[in-house]
Amino acid sequence: MIESYLIPQANILIEEEIKHSRFISLLFHCPHPSDMKLVLTDVRLQYPGANHYCYAFVAGSPENTIDMGASDDGEPSGSAGKPMLACLQGANIGELGVIVVRYFGGTKLGVGGLVRAYTSGIKQGLTQIQTQVKHIRYPVSLVCHYSQLTDVEYLVALHDGEIVDKVFSEIVEIHFELAKSHHLAFNQALATLTQGQLQVKFTV
Repeated sequence: MIESYLIPQANILIEEEIKHSRFISLLFHCPHPSDMKLVLTDVRLQYPGANHYCYAFVAGSPENTIDMGASDDGEPSGSAGKPMLACLQGANIGELGVIVVRYFGGTKLGVGGLVRAYTSGIKQGLTQIQTQVKHIRYPVSLVCHYSQLTDVEYLVALHDGEIVDKVFSEIVEIHFELAKSHHLAFNQALATLTQGQLQVKFTV
């Protein structure tokens, strides 16, 4: 299993006119399938009255075949969504979504022409898109005293971890996520900071 992958750092917008039709391609960060719905709603408001709002997304890692999807939005079957998705899968970038807005200009392009038109902006955008590395995080639990909480939170943030939950009783139970590549350094720093009192037993 991969431990890290590339994700988009910023949105890319490509606008083209192809045989009198206007095509607007937006590439954006899409960490969850629900993000596609939110962006699609915004795009429909930003570009009202378009004939088609076709989309594709890979919401997980580039190898994730579950959290992905595509839509032709009224174009002939297989002429937009699937080719757009194929472009994203070939880019080896995760958490990537794309919406292509089409204002029909009166000239029919045929299925082959539509495939080229709907992927043209994506291909251009992929040559321009800036990426960053995302490390896959795994769940971790740690019990500490109240006096140690601030130090533990600091170390989690320092090692690119993410605190999910904290349970307060006589002690504090912290649930967080941490990339496997940071496990050793985190435990070493934790031992140093707490004078050997705390250590995490990682299960992965």
